[in-house]
Parts: sequence; C-alpha cells; structure tokens
Amino acid sequence: MTASPSDAPAGGTPASPPASGARAGTGAADEAPTHTDPAAPPLRIAVMGAGAVGCYFGALLARAGHAVTLIGRPAHVEAIRANGLRLQTATLDEQVPMAADTDPAAVRGADVVMFCVKSTDTEDAARQIQPHLAPGALVLTLQNGVDNDERVRGVLGDAHPVAAAVVYVATEMAGPGHVRHHGRGELVIAPSPRSATVAQQFSAAGIATEISDNVRGALWAKLVLNCAYNAISAIAQQPYGRLVQTPGVVDVIADVVAECLAVAEADGIQIPGDVGAAVNRIAATMPGQMSSTAQDLARGKPSEIDHLNGYVVARGKVVGVGTPVNRVLWVLVKVVEAGKGL
Repeated sequence: MTASPSDAPAGGTPASPPASGARAGTGAADEAPTHTDPAAPPLRIAVMGAGAVGCYFGALLARAGHAVTLIGRPAHVEAIRANGLRLQTATLDEQVPMAADTDPAAVRGADVVMFCVKSTDTEDAARQIQPHLAPGALVLTLQNGVDNDERVRGVLGDAHPVAAAVVYVATEMAGPGHVRHHGRGELVIAPSPRSATVAQQFSAAGIATEISDNVRGALWAKLVLNCAYNAISAIAQQPYGRLVQTPGVVDVIADVVAECLAVAEADGIQIPGDVGAAVNRIAATMPGQMSSTAQDLARGKPSEIDHLNGYVVARGKVVGVGTPVNRVLWVLVKVVEAGKGL
C-alpha cells in the first residue's frame, strides 16, 4: 500500500497508531486551525522531497502560521511560487502561500526538516542538505521502510538530531502545486530534543502527533502491510480488492505476513496492534487502491521494493529466518523494473 511520502497518489492509511506514547491533537485535518500554539513561537520548517505527503503537512503548517519552504521538482515549485500550493480536502479548497525551491540548500535556517524523499534517495539527499543544516535542526524522516533514520544518522553523525516518523495519511498530487487529501493525517514520532515542541506545534496546526518509544515497532507494522500488498499489486497492476478475489492470493499474503513477523520477532522488534487483522482490513477498506509500487512501475519510476520486501529478505539473512515468499516478490518486481529499463 502506499502510505508513503512520495508523489504517488493516495498514500494509504493501513494501520492505527500505537496506543502508547504522548498524543496530542485530534487528527481532524479538515478542521485544521490557522494559528500556532500561542505558548511557543512559530517554527521554520523545510520539506525535503515535497511530494504528496510533504505538501499536505506543509500546507497545514503554513496555514497555522509556520514559515514553510517546500523543496521539490521544478514543475511543483514553479506552480507554488506563482499561485501558492492548492490544498484540497473534503471541506477545504484554497491556495496556501508558502516558499518553494528546487535547491536542497533551502533547508538553511530551518528548525525542522521534514525528510520526505524516496527511500532509494536517502543517503544522497542527506548529503545534499548536510552543509546547510542549522545547528540543532531536527531531521524528521517521513518515509517508507524502517531504517531511514539510521541511514540519515549515518550521514549526519551526531551533529544533528534525527527522528523517525510513522505517517498515517491518504494524499495525492493531483497536478503541479495541487495536493488532494483523502483521509487521516497523523504522525507518530520518536523522542528527540525537539520532539515535544514538534508534537505541540504540529497538533495545534491540526496534525495529530504522538511521541512513542516504539516507533521502530510502528514502522515495522506498516512495513508488514506494505510487503503484503505492494509487490502483488505492482506485478498484477491491480487494486487490492480485485487481487484478493484471485484464488491463492490471500494465502500468499498470509505467507508474506508470517515471514515478516518471524523476522521481526527474531530481530527483537515489538510490533504493536493486531497486524493480521489490519492486513485483512486493507482489501475491504481500500478495494480500489493501487499500491505505490504499482504506481511507480506504471509511471516508469524506480520503486522502493528494496526497502520493503527486499529489506525483509536482507534482515532474514542476518537473523537466520527464511523468507522465500518475500524473496520471490522482491525479485519479480526487480525483473519488471529491469524490463522497463528502470
């Protein structure tokens, strides 16, 4: 499923945030206030890799009075500079003025960098922003996969705090400078020196934000859901509802989930919630949804499969757990990519 910080339409909302942790806000994105928390000054926020997820959260934060700079592709940047970002939700349709740039150096001066690039671009993007980060700036990773924060930290070292975030939102880029919201809009973030301020200010902007000591487990919960559906949807180029009507697909999904959970357990990961039930709900609640991997392949773009099923295969090797079903799905997506010249 999508649920990803990318330009792919309709990022899915497959799982509920863990119950543990400090939570603020209601998640009522369509009723987002247009003011900051009066107890704290506005934040300077840069969105590195401003696709659907980054643009949506950036728009809410800009509406609330924070200084937001979107860093993205030229077509989006030109449209935003000319007219502002169009934010379209169930109850809103407005142009939100904010800064936009194509240069990673535009992170300069930001208190928080919302890091929203594809997982395949993590190290490269971290190196691009490194020379321009303000002292103490928090880099908040809003990406698919479970190890992006560690990879960013490997580039930045101890000079800047890095915190992982789990994203629960359904959004799409409906055109240059136009983000459309389909549902939800919550974040679960790891503790950091700035996390309490971020949670407070984001919640005041209408983004329900929870600080959790088990972000790794929440990331894995989403990883399992992505592994269950993304590759199959991509290979078949079919939405979830149609997939599960094909004989054998439900059994394959169950095998994928069992392998993922076995790897997580062997790796010492505590996954919150009932993952099996969440997997079973996807086809019923999102029957028309194509996975982000399917959308990437259809658009001729490289997928994040190495950081989904491929990651489970790699960790399985490390912890001594076999992952033959995940391996087959990972390889088949790579074969399709190679056939498209990606």
